[in-house]
Amino acid sequence: MFLTWLDSNSWLLEIGGKRILIDPWLVGSLIFSNLEWLFKGSRSQERPIPDNIDLIVLSQGLEDHTHPPTLKELDHSIKVVASPNAAKVVQKLGYTQVTVLPHGESFTLDNQVEIKAFPGSPIGPTLVENSYLLKELESGLTVYYEPHGYHSPAILQAAPIDVVITPFIDMTLPLLGPIIKGKNSSLEVVKSLKPQVILPTAAGGDVAFEGLLMKLIQTKGTAEEFRSLLEKNNLSTQVLEPTPGDRFELPLEKRALAI
Repeated sequence: MFLTWLDSNSWLLEIGGKRILIDPWLVGSLIFSNLEWLFKGSRSQERPIPDNIDLIVLSQGLEDHTHPPTLKELDHSIKVVASPNAAKVVQKLGYTQVTVLPHGESFTLDNQVEIKAFPGSPIGPTLVENSYLLKELESGLTVYYEPHGYHSPAILQAAPIDVVITPFIDMTLPLLGPIIKGKNSSLEVVKSLKPQVILPTAAGGDVAFEGLLMKLIQTKGTAEEFRSLLEKNNLSTQVLEPTPGDRFELPLEKRALAI
């Protein structure tokens, strides 16, 4: 199993002989609702569009997960698995093979990889987006992805999980509360899911953010602090900090009871 972190929430996962692109932001700026003064993300250079993508997985309908400029560049015939909210975006862009995946439902890619949707991040008072569990069917190895640190109790049914991708840092807006739940949320998910490996997402990389929102957001925590927290709790999960753009093999062992 190989991973490439492409900054922010964007990942290329090679699993079961398939290349799966998760929440891709590869080209252009990241702007919410065309409001540059509110929030703008920029990178020093654009990421190349990966070749031979078998599936795009989208967890949320917001621009930092379903990024319209990137999705316009990608081949619209690529299969897409998306939350109901994200599916609306790619369908409007003209993607022809879109599977809407509500919580609790699964999609199987060429009998190689199973993707199951779980409740993820709340967006506003009524909408809960998706987190995902990806399972390599031949080996049973599993990857859990939740980009805002909102972990549903429903994911406990899948424990133990081999790889967790979730934030380590806390990001909070005054009066509104947490927009990303990092340190304590990730500690609890390690305790309950017992992953072999955990990787951070949603922060860092070769990206610069600006705008009014960034002046208000309070950020706390680092990967090193989280690694120390695991050691204090006698947890053996390995913390990996990938370099953006570098493809690496995950150091995993097959577990007999991997769901």
